[in-house]
Amino acid sequence: MSLRTIDSLGDLTGKKVLVRCDLNVPLKDGQITDDGRIRASLPTLNRLIQAGARVIVVSHLGRPDGEPNSKYSLAPVAQRLCELLGKPVVFATDTVGSAAEESVAELEDGGVALLENLRFNAHETSKDAGERAQFAAKLAAFGDAFVSDGFGVVHRKQASVFELAEALPSAAGLLIEQELDVLERLTVVPEKPYTVVLGGSKVSDKLAVIGALLPKVDRLLIGGGMLFTFLVALGHKVGSSLLELDQVDAVKGYLAEAERLGVEIVLPTDIVVASEFGGDAEHVVTSADAIEETAFGASGLGLDIGPDTAARFAEAIIDSKTVFWNGPMGVFELAPFAAGTRAVASALTTFEGFGVVGGGDSAAAVRALGFNDDQFGHISTGGGASLEFLEGKSLPGLEVLGWQK
Repeated sequence: MSLRTIDSLGDLTGKKVLVRCDLNVPLKDGQITDDGRIRASLPTLNRLIQAGARVIVVSHLGRPDGEPNSKYSLAPVAQRLCELLGKPVVFATDTVGSAAEESVAELEDGGVALLENLRFNAHETSKDAGERAQFAAKLAAFGDAFVSDGFGVVHRKQASVFELAEALPSAAGLLIEQELDVLERLTVVPEKPYTVVLGGSKVSDKLAVIGALLPKVDRLLIGGGMLFTFLVALGHKVGSSLLELDQVDAVKGYLAEAERLGVEIVLPTDIVVASEFGGDAEHVVTSADAIEETAFGASGLGLDIGPDTAARFAEAIIDSKTVFWNGPMGVFELAPFAAGTRAVASALTTFEGFGVVGGGDSAAAVRALGFNDDQFGHISTGGGASLEFLEGKSLPGLEVLGWQK
């Protein structure tokens, strides 16, 4: 793996180092509900603090549409980061204005400042490279070096990810190094049997990764909302379940390709079907080929894989040496439809192999269901970035750091 690392930046004592983290954590009523991404940033931040650097953290949170919005302030993140680091974190109430300038100027060696949400400035995510470069130049004026450690955004060409890395001596942080090591274990010579578990709502989001992984895996387990497009491809009716009709032909093609390659695609044999979407909705378990034969008829809504399927998926995982999982098996946020996701997570905590939870909703699910991060081989911080890496796509935030496949 060719990648500039922190060591390439030399002695950092007294140097001002901008660090792009991904601190895009979920908030409810101003409170952080999952601090996993903040915790993931700690090894790099502590490394820089111990090196005597003056650390200036930048991140986005949510989608504030290029304007300041208190709903998306990083203030709660600054408080949590202070608690986790065990030291003060200066919070600047703007990103490139007077508050940021004063916060950076006051830093001492080993000190940490967090600037306000990058996306309060529309130029951060602009499609115009010139506008992004202007914003990156303002950020670069604060620092002597740049460390990119927000793996969840490396697939985006944004000012703080790409142009900032061009504007300063730059390197990858420890989190990005770790994520790439994990992904290479999944793609270069994965230990067999290799099982991929895919869920989530849209099959269109996963088709490219299915195509890229089919030649590498032994079996593919399909759950989540995307499973219904597969069932329709097999000729089954799915009631009012989530369906992408325009993807049915593509799914048929992948089913045929899997058969040609000798890859086992495991589809649900039973489904939890509800009368409507909601935690209090009436629901039953039925065969995957009889969804419209329940009392709900064509209005029935599939919201989770059934218990037989969950047991079968768990058995396949336990029989594997390498497992990559991306996407919940059902609507895990609602208790009656969380069992499938829980079964997959539980199997990943017990099997004797290398398991990766592929970020995004999957990471949120395992934490919401009461599992701890250390129960899994690795929980990725970047769902979209992980998928695009596995698809073989260009990742500009890595390439600008010298990364080559």
